Amino acid sequence: MKLKRTLAVLATMAAAGALLSGCSTAAPAEDGKTLKLWHFESEDSAMGIAWNQAIKTFEEETGAKVEFEAKSFEQIRSTSSQVLNSNEAPDILEYNKGNATAGLLASQGLLSPLDDAVKKYGWADKLAPSLQTTARYDDKGVMGSGSWYGIPNYGEYVEVYYNKDMFAKYGIAVPTSYDEFEAALQTFTDNGVTPLAEAGAEYPIGQLWYQLALSKADRSFVDDYQLYKNPVDWQGPELSYASDKLKEYVDKGYISKDTTGLKAEDMGTSFISGKYPIMVSGSWWYGRIIKEATSFDWGTFLFPGSELAPGSSGNLWVVPENAANKDLAYKFIDITMRPEIQALIGNNGGVPVAANTADITDPKSQELIANFNTLTERDGLAFYPDWPTSTFYDQIVAATQELINGSTTPEEMNTQLGDQYESGVADITGK
Repeated sequence: MKLKRTLAVLATMAAAGALLSGCSTAAPAEDGKTLKLWHFESEDSAMGIAWNQAIKTFEEETGAKVEFEAKSFEQIRSTSSQVLNSNEAPDILEYNKGNATAGLLASQGLLSPLDDAVKKYGWADKLAPSLQTTARYDDKGVMGSGSWYGIPNYGEYVEVYYNKDMFAKYGIAVPTSYDEFEAALQTFTDNGVTPLAEAGAEYPIGQLWYQLALSKADRSFVDDYQLYKNPVDWQGPELSYASDKLKEYVDKGYISKDTTGLKAEDMGTSFISGKYPIMVSGSWWYGRIIKEATSFDWGTFLFPGSELAPGSSGNLWVVPENAANKDLAYKFIDITMRPEIQALIGNNGGVPVAANTADITDPKSQELIANFNTLTERDGLAFYPDWPTSTFYDQIVAATQELINGSTTPEEMNTQLGDQYESGVADITGK
C-alpha cells in the first residue's frame, strides 16, 4: 500500500500565512523525498489505526511521501539481517525488542544508533525507565545499557482476564490476594469447570510459569535472569515454586492436560466463546476481546500477590544503518509519540506510553491503561521468559509440555532449562 499526498495548495497557503505574520521563512519542506516504512500491525489494530493517522500527519507536515509496505512478523524476523545489510533496506521499520532480536541486529551494526535523535526530540522524558530498557543495547546486544537503537510508542503486559458472569454464577469475588485467586480456581474445579484457558504449544503456558516465578521474585531476580547481572539459581525459590505450582495446577484440574496441543489462538477463542472463566495473557488480546466477547460481561485485574508481571515496551521503531532518509524516519517516530496519536492507540485497545489521561475516553481502555500505569509506577514490568537467548522460546515450550504431560518432574525441568539457559547466555556474553 502506498500513501501519497500532494500539498501544493496547503504549501501556498502556509507561505502566504508566513508573509502575513511577518515570518521570514517557512519550515523546510521535504517535497520529492520518500520515506520507506515497514510494519506488521493489522490495519484495524490500535497501532495500525494510529500509525495510519501518523502517516497522514507526516505527509501533510513535511511534504514528503510515505511508501508503506505491510509485512508479516515472520517476514521481518526471518529476512531482517539480509535485507538490512543491503540497499533494499527501508528507512524505518517495526522490529521485535530483546537481546535475540533488536539487540542482535544492533550488535551486527545493522541498526543506526538514535542517541542524537533521542536528545533532540526528548523521547527519554516520555518513556518510563522499564520501557527504556528494551530500547538500549550494549556492544554485545544486551539490553538495558549502551546506545538507543529503537523507540517504543506503546506498551504491553500480561494480566488476568475474567468472565464476570461465571464469577457471579459461582459466587466468586475478584481475588485481591494469591490465596483468594487459588481459592477461585478450586471453586470452579469443584463445580466441574476447568478454570484456566491455556495453550501449551505456544507462548501462553510459559508466560504463566514465569508469572508464578515473578510472584516470588524481586527486581534483582529479573536483572539476573534477563540482564545477566548474576548467575540464576534454577533450583532457587522463584523457579522451583513456579514449576511445582504449574504441575499442581495440572494435578488439581486447574489446567487441562489437553492444553499441550493447543495454540494461543485456541486459548483466546475458547475464552472469548465463554468456555473458560479465566485467561492469564497479554494486553494484545484486549481490542479483540472487546469486539468479539459479546455474549458475557468481562473484566481484567493484575495477577494478585505479585508486584511484577511479564511485560515491556511494545515493539520498536528502528532505523537501519543503510537507511537513505534517517532524518525523515526520526520525524515520523516523533509524530507517533504525540498525544493525539497516542490517544488513538489508547482508545482502540492499545497501551500508549505517552498519552494524556484525559484523552482516553473508552472505559475499557481506561481500565487497561490504569493497570499498565500501576505496573510501570512500581517498576513492575519484568519482560518475558524466553528473552535471554535466541533458542529459549522453543526450549520453554518443550519443557512445559513435558511437565504437563507428566514425562518430566519440576526439578528435572528446571535442571534442563537451567543448562540450556546457561549455554545460550554464554554464547551471547562469551562468559
